[in-house]
Amino acid sequence: MSNASEERSGPLVGLKVVELAGIGPGPFAAMLLADLGADVVRIDRPADAGLGVPRGYEFDLASRSRPSVAVDLKHPDGVETVLKLVESADVLIEPFRPGVTEKLGLGPDDCLARNPKLVYARMTGFGGTGPLAKTAGHDINYCALSGALHAIGPAEKPVPALNLVGDYGGGALYLAFGIMSAIYETQRSGLGQVIDAGMVDGAASLMIPIYGLHAAGYFTDQRASNILDGGAPFYDAFECSDGKFVSIGSIEKKFYALLLEKLGLQDADLPDQMDRSRWPELRARFAEVIKGKTRDEWVAIMEGSDVCFAPVMAMNEAHTHPHNVARENFVEVAGVTQPAPAPKFSRTPGRIHSAPSNPGEHTDSALEAWGFAADDIVALKKSGAVGRKES
Repeated sequence: MSNASEERSGPLVGLKVVELAGIGPGPFAAMLLADLGADVVRIDRPADAGLGVPRGYEFDLASRSRPSVAVDLKHPDGVETVLKLVESADVLIEPFRPGVTEKLGLGPDDCLARNPKLVYARMTGFGGTGPLAKTAGHDINYCALSGALHAIGPAEKPVPALNLVGDYGGGALYLAFGIMSAIYETQRSGLGQVIDAGMVDGAASLMIPIYGLHAAGYFTDQRASNILDGGAPFYDAFECSDGKFVSIGSIEKKFYALLLEKLGLQDADLPDQMDRSRWPELRARFAEVIKGKTRDEWVAIMEGSDVCFAPVMAMNEAHTHPHNVARENFVEVAGVTQPAPAPKFSRTPGRIHSAPSNPGEHTDSALEAWGFAADDIVALKKSGAVGRKES
């Protein structure tokens, strides 16, 4: 790995990454690496329209902590610019459909020929192979194919869990994990390799515990009938008198006993905790009691105990919770409150190194930092290979 700027901090200082800009999990994985100190350069399209999706760049939080260079990947000198960056990089993150970079001249063979140690990290949806490999899709589709979507939601129909399970959990996190695994192997073998991080694959992997419960007969295919899917009255969210909600997760017997005590139901004639046939009756009793107080009143009664309790915080208030404040889980950068880097490190903490980048705004400075001569940058801009194109 190359030496990184002294200005960066975190456990990944020294790791150099070229990111071909995309949407969703690719940028999120790049952000994770950059927040923890990696020197990531983002390759954006030259037009101001960026990726063709509406966004105010200051709110595209996943583009934080790294500079943006505008490169025309259809220009031969633009392709050569990326290949020169690859020569000194440890990792390239590629978010396109299978075959796109090969047509551009930036496929694995092209890049590994320039840098045999390169980790070529492909973020794919349905994966790089198989009958659906080149098909368009989104998180909901990848979750559907993995079995995850079927298991999430009320009895009436599956519902998407935002885009956390496919795009970010099954995609970005597995891509980042794969990158660091490949970097570790490269240090021993001296050889790079290609990572195919399919979101279907990752979403299926995330379902391993649930598939295990299913195989053992403890988790059925009927939604909202199981302990973890909202079926159990002791593992769910309940509305309070002020219209806000609290979450209860009192699965274990000692936690459940404490829940009954906090609800004032320890001496009540209630169904057995695990009698699924009477869960609706038990749920109605819990809901009635919880509806009798505000969310903050329940916080005063339950928070800090072993009930397994937390108030359901809206996004505009989560940063104000005392625990999140103490942990510094949210920070403000350029006037925008946002989640802080995670996880936390004792000696080499990560940080948000810069606000989100406007596409192409660091073309000159980033190329110079990666070893391009000033005259070469001027020539590249004059040819139209790099630099923003006003629209």
